[in-house]
Amino acid sequence: MQVNQLEVNTPQLNKQALKRNQRKLFIRRFLTNPSVTFGSIILIVIVVVGLFAPIIATHDPYDIHPTERLSAPSSEFFMGTDNLGRDLFSRVVYGTQVSMYVGLSVAAISAFFGLLIGLYSAYYRPLDHVLMRFADGLMAFPPILLAIAIMAAMGPNPTNVILALSVVMIPTVARVIRSAALVIKEQTYIEVLKAQGAKSFRVIWRHIAPNTLSHLIVQLTYVFAISIIIEASLSFLGAGIPAPTPSWGNIIYEGKSVLHSAWWMTIFPGAFIVMAVLALNLFGDGLRDLLDPHRK
Repeated sequence: MQVNQLEVNTPQLNKQALKRNQRKLFIRRFLTNPSVTFGSIILIVIVVVGLFAPIIATHDPYDIHPTERLSAPSSEFFMGTDNLGRDLFSRVVYGTQVSMYVGLSVAAISAFFGLLIGLYSAYYRPLDHVLMRFADGLMAFPPILLAIAIMAAMGPNPTNVILALSVVMIPTVARVIRSAALVIKEQTYIEVLKAQGAKSFRVIWRHIAPNTLSHLIVQLTYVFAISIIIEASLSFLGAGIPAPTPSWGNIIYEGKSVLHSAWWMTIFPGAFIVMAVLALNLFGDGLRDLLDPHRK
């Protein structure tokens, strides 16, 4: 009886061992991939700065010190002060919260609606013609111009920035998911499921959707990075996060008029934007290599 029980459990044990080996292999490849490792380290640092901004900041980002306006970096003001005498280091640290929140929110909204639109467009051909032509219309405009047009109609505030950027990014995500889903839809096992009478909802969400997640995850890292850039661009143009709320973009906007006399107002927030976008791009490239089945 014990032998029979062991024989019954052997396939399950082998399956569990295979999963453990796959996890160990993935972790090993993750740690030995320089792009994803370096990108992860920078991202972790930026996220920690944003989460612990109240602890890291040395001053209140809204406190005005008229006598210290446009002070150069010093031991008291690590990154100097702005044109109102506010501590630039504290404003950049708190701006990390705003910029990362916008990027994360846009990525989450784009993931939900992009996955939904992409899957159903690939599965239902009549619906595909309607949704993809609408997406093509949105993608015909440069992202920054479309975002400016939406912000001009809605008004500058953080919620509207997130909505505007989501409208810009959803078609791109939907296109990527649709392309991946079309390939999976043509697989033999999908045709067999449909021939056996499997419901469309089950086929889409249980068999097609999981196989598009690797494409979705990689695409979202680029959406996150592009959202940070466009948000900063909108704020720089005065159409994004309104003052006095600190964000990397509007800090640069406030510094452009005093660029020659107070270089620190543009250099430091600009450096944070560069680091965040570089980290997300490296992380996305590394994930693409890790999740690519041809590289395993």
